[in-house]
Amino acid sequence: MVTDAQVRRLMKLVQTEETLAVAAAKAGMDEKTARKWRDRGSLPSQRASQRPWRTRPDAFDAVWPELAERLRLNPGLEAKTLFEDLQRQAPGRFADGQLRTLQRRVKVWRALAGPARETYFPQIHQPGQLGQSDFTDMSPLGVTLQGRPFDHLVYHFVLPYSNWETVSLCFSESFEALSAGLQAALWELGGVSRAHQTDCLGAAVHPPGHREDFTERYRALLRHYGLEGRRTNPHSPHENGDVEQRHHRFFRAVEQSLMLRGSRDFADRAEYEAFLRQVLAQLNAGRRDKLAEELAVLRALPVCRAEDYKRLEIRVSPFSTIRVSENTYSVHSRLVGQRVQVRLHADHLEVYYAQCHLESIPRLRGRGGHYIQYRHIIEQLVRKPGAFAHYRYRDDLFPTTRFRMAYDALSEAHAQLTASREYLEILHLAATESEAQVDLILQRLLEAPAPLRADRVKQLLEAGLETPAPVTSVRVLPVDLRLYDSLLSLPHLTQAVAS
Repeated sequence: MVTDAQVRRLMKLVQTEETLAVAAAKAGMDEKTARKWRDRGSLPSQRASQRPWRTRPDAFDAVWPELAERLRLNPGLEAKTLFEDLQRQAPGRFADGQLRTLQRRVKVWRALAGPARETYFPQIHQPGQLGQSDFTDMSPLGVTLQGRPFDHLVYHFVLPYSNWETVSLCFSESFEALSAGLQAALWELGGVSRAHQTDCLGAAVHPPGHREDFTERYRALLRHYGLEGRRTNPHSPHENGDVEQRHHRFFRAVEQSLMLRGSRDFADRAEYEAFLRQVLAQLNAGRRDKLAEELAVLRALPVCRAEDYKRLEIRVSPFSTIRVSENTYSVHSRLVGQRVQVRLHADHLEVYYAQCHLESIPRLRGRGGHYIQYRHIIEQLVRKPGAFAHYRYRDDLFPTTRFRMAYDALSEAHAQLTASREYLEILHLAATESEAQVDLILQRLLEAPAPLRADRVKQLLEAGLETPAPVTSVRVLPVDLRLYDSLLSLPHLTQAVAS
């Protein structure tokens, strides 16, 4: 059978060869055939016509009207589902190998008579006009900090024109995380776009039917930076398509970098954030030209950042605790009955009294949690040791595993009240002296045959016998490679090499 390539070669050779016979021989065809294709002046593929008949009967002709009606009523049905149903209705009539035939027929029906498919419309973006942001879950990556799972989100900000992007770690889709992430992105960028677009985030957007699109706090943030607020329609993530696509690509880039790194474990959060910054630098490296166009038209930043925390005023309960976002935190017992000011950030909260900053406390995730610090209440517990055994938050009062082991040992050796009193005296020493040294003393006393007592811990603490070992300095000398040459001069090695 003559191919298009042979005819094209023939047409070229006819122009250069002396006779048609020579041109036909070089093109790999008979002279008579060559004359026919030369005179036609067309290619074999141009003369081929699709046959209007089938080479074999269609096994699904009899049942196709029924299948087509089922597809019309429920276009989501898959060909495999229909095929398996046919096999159940008529066992032995349809062989497994005929599934592909039905799949092709369903595919043709969808293209000719099926419902319209979702269409995406590429947008034209102008430099410096728009920024998009959203949250995405990074927990499936399996990142750990010192072996412990680190479940987290990232706030993801993208400029659609240049695709420049940055992220901020967070643990919930709260307004504090949105505010901190957006402001960090704008200050890293060094300018402000005309508008900022999110999907229907509960932290920024009111539910449908509300007279205002955005929450009061989010509107205040937009006003501070002079941003025009935009949001997508409900259940329409494709309207925020640039940042949605960057979610996928950023996640994949981080995953590939983790594979190259060979480990998903990091020493601390700072090391992990530095790793993410390196991934972002690689992703943004090829966007410098378009980013320069955006930077040229971005508006100037305001004089200072807006508050990225929520101000709360809370009265300290008789339990020396405060309730913040459905979680319980302890404060010093001196503040019982007083009203304290709390600044709720995305990942921590700050406690103020009389405009004095008292402390920062890690923010708990979720609801119903508690974070009790024994130093806040130890003085009161020492006075009321009977309250310890059934204290609701007792497990928070074991700073390390050895403290728990010490309490268990005391409970086995003494009555409940005595064990509580002894343990609280030990805990008081940790609060007033050194938790690390008390922990080392407990390690020694738990291994000793003598019973554990609080006064013994105090004696060893006052004697200063337990101090953390200093970090050993290791100096590695340079290796002299000539030593390896001297090994080859040994008689048994020389014989082995010769053999």
